[in-house]
Amino acid sequence: MKWILILAIFFAAVCPAHAAEESPGTKIKKVFEPSPTPSRKHRKKKATPTPSPKQKKASPSPSPSPTPKGKSKRKKPTPSPSPATEESPSPTPVETPVPPPSGSRVSGKKAWPNVSLSPDEIADYDSYPSKVRQILDAGLALTKQNLGYTYGSADPKNSGMDCSGFIYYVLQQNGFADVPRDSSQQYVWVRKAGDFKAVLSRKEDSFELDDLKPGDLLFWRGTYNKERNPQITHTMIYLGREKRTKRRVMIGSSDGRTYDGKQRWGVSVFDFKLPPPPHSGDVKISPVFVGYGRIPGLSED
Repeated sequence: MKWILILAIFFAAVCPAHAAEESPGTKIKKVFEPSPTPSRKHRKKKATPTPSPKQKKASPSPSPSPTPKGKSKRKKPTPSPSPATEESPSPTPVETPVPPPSGSRVSGKKAWPNVSLSPDEIADYDSYPSKVRQILDAGLALTKQNLGYTYGSADPKNSGMDCSGFIYYVLQQNGFADVPRDSSQQYVWVRKAGDFKAVLSRKEDSFELDDLKPGDLLFWRGTYNKERNPQITHTMIYLGREKRTKRRVMIGSSDGRTYDGKQRWGVSVFDFKLPPPPHSGDVKISPVFVGYGRIPGLSED
């Protein structure tokens, strides 16, 4: 019995030791057991962040890329709406200056409006011979019709006339049936009548102009390059002196002569001035005033 008690006591002492030994083991096991949990957590964290940044990277990368592209596309069309800019400046500046010039004539050239004078604006007009006044009145009436310069025309119904056509029409309407049509032959017509004054001077106060009278025909050569015999290319009718300016004025049709320093195209009143010396030795392309003469058969009464 004693041995049994001793063995029981011994086993009782050993069992708690084993229990004590087991408890730390279990504790150790418990310590090691949570380790897989953090490892799983790390795996989960590694797994979760990896797809998430990939998704995030995928989402931002496409989003910014299309937006700038869209913006760039939108920006490009907005400044480039060249059609709007092209439409506004191209037609408007080109069209606006063309309509205003009221002086533009059949030739398509831009000029100031034609000019007309009343008999009261011409010095000593009342003292002119009646036939001279009749001719000049007819010419002044044409200057009020806004006629252009039309080469080859001798009729105001064509909306214009050339220089010799103006002379031809006015004289024909006033009883001069034998007046030639072109300026060269009109010059010959006056020369044959024996009353022509040649002018060699380039100065307007030259004595060669002392015999110039209202109603005289004026002749130039070299106003444009055209072969004629004789070489006369331009003609007009002397009107007299303007009261306001005391300047000599003439009447007819021109494609660029001036009145008051401004170019006119068509049937108008013009300043009578001698052209400056030519810049070229070829007088055919340099305007030269040749002279003046009385209208053949014009009475002085």
